[in-house]
Amino acid sequence: MICLCIETAAARVGIALTSDGRLLAESLLDAPGGRQNALLMPELQRLLDQNNLTTSRIDLFACATGPGSFTGVRTGIAATQGLALAAGKPCTAVSTLAMLAMNLPHAAWPVCPMLDARKNEVYTGLYRTDEHATQLTQDCVTAPADFLQRLNGPTIFVGDGALRYQALIRQTMGQNALFAPLSHQLIRPSSGCLLAEAALQNGTAVPPELLLPTYLRLSEAELSRQQKI
Repeated sequence: MICLCIETAAARVGIALTSDGRLLAESLLDAPGGRQNALLMPELQRLLDQNNLTTSRIDLFACATGPGSFTGVRTGIAATQGLALAAGKPCTAVSTLAMLAMNLPHAAWPVCPMLDARKNEVYTGLYRTDEHATQLTQDCVTAPADFLQRLNGPTIFVGDGALRYQALIRQTMGQNALFAPLSHQLIRPSSGCLLAEAALQNGTAVPPELLLPTYLRLSEAELSRQQKI
């Protein structure tokens, strides 16, 4: 089975191709200023050509559906839906936080991925990682200090949110605060392929039109609209 995973929820374009769990190709491109839309399809075509593949040969289309950048999430979902519809194949939604937690497989302690959500908040959750990432808490958007109060015992922190609030985490948790190395801080679409294949086996794949975003908070436009009402 050939799986494609697209990750554009962060400020980059991530693409991975796997075949029966074996990595064929993976690409991570910085995309500052919301340039995911311009970079995504040319880079995908390059990886397909490199592996003598066409989208018609892909069996499963996976996408990081958030949390993360609203525009980035929409870009990835729209591209994945279009490709899957054309190929007549199923889709799988993958949490960006679960993908980030997968950077630390078989960790001895719970893994806490944190993405900077701005507004003095983080997107976060708590995971147990073995071959896959299993939620121990629901993903949420919250002030980091509030979430830290819910944690007990040694915890491994990873992600740009953990780096931003590292001093607060150390102050709150002391020796129980463990941090992933810098080499493990990026969201890897290859992890998304592994999670997507597991989701397909568990029967949670969906048709393209049911691939939905996970924002965790309202957009600025929606907040403005509510305030006007």
